Amino acid sequence: METLEPADLDLVAALQLAPRAGVQLLAEVLGVSTGTVSRRFARLRDQRLLRVVAQLPWWIGSKGNPHHVWISTRPGETESVATAIAELDEARFVAVTTGRADVYCILHPARRGDAVRLLTSTLPSIGGVLRSHSELGLHMYASGATWRLPRLSPEQERRLAENRPPMPLAAEHQFSAEEAEVARVLQRQGRASSAEIARELGKSASTAYRLTQSLLERGLVQPRVEIEPALLGYPLEAVLSLSTAPGAMQEIATELSGHPTARYVSTVAGTSSVIHHGLFRDENDLAGFLTRDLARYAGITGFEVSVVLRVLTRYWSPRIGPKLG
Repeated sequence: METLEPADLDLVAALQLAPRAGVQLLAEVLGVSTGTVSRRFARLRDQRLLRVVAQLPWWIGSKGNPHHVWISTRPGETESVATAIAELDEARFVAVTTGRADVYCILHPARRGDAVRLLTSTLPSIGGVLRSHSELGLHMYASGATWRLPRLSPEQERRLAENRPPMPLAAEHQFSAEEAEVARVLQRQGRASSAEIARELGKSASTAYRLTQSLLERGLVQPRVEIEPALLGYPLEAVLSLSTAPGAMQEIATELSGHPTARYVSTVAGTSSVIHHGLFRDENDLAGFLTRDLARYAGITGFEVSVVLRVLTRYWSPRIGPKLG
């Protein structure tokens, strides 16, 4: 798969840093006209290659934690199993993989008790499933909202920094009913203006602005760019299940969250301790990470690798090749 044009890559990199930055600021930082920014953004959006959405913390709208699940299937039935899982409401991420299992997914039930039905009844009843192994997600250290395409200069990054969304707040913070309405709009349209939100929800412009700014400034919603990594020059994805020495789990997850390959890092309760979902330019890049970078962490005692062959769902959004559903 070919990557985007260099000017498109620059725009994506800028939006990753400041997803809600205005067209004027983006144009000034990238050294192009506002018309160029608008045209390129519109083309990527209309071709369903890019979308700006908003990510909510785990604990908003859900009383349960995500489950990481590896599934082995009967020969020839991997695609049908993955497709069936992708149709579940709980499916946050679904991919056909090779290595540890045939399908890897992240399932996020709305309530803690729903996990029992999901893991012991719903999944096993899907035709073609031979066996599954699940691990409970504990705390997320990195996500698609934090991964960056390394293209911009330090000066460009500095100019965008004041528009960068803050990190999510701790779990004791909650939404009001009005904030929840605004958050749902931002989930779908991460660049929606307060005027657009006001029109959709039937609120005054001042109320919509106040609620939107409160959510953004407190980190209760995190705007993020949704785009397939292959379009950005990272066609190889791998999910690593890391085993760690006692007491090293949190430190390793924290350090790996800052690694340039880290698209998703979470601690888990299961046979492994940390999940690292990494993006790589090619097999040599992955080999260097496995043999060189991981060796620097003394607390890692072992790992298993699942290489992603095809993504069906990413952050609840269906994928059809590079296009967003």
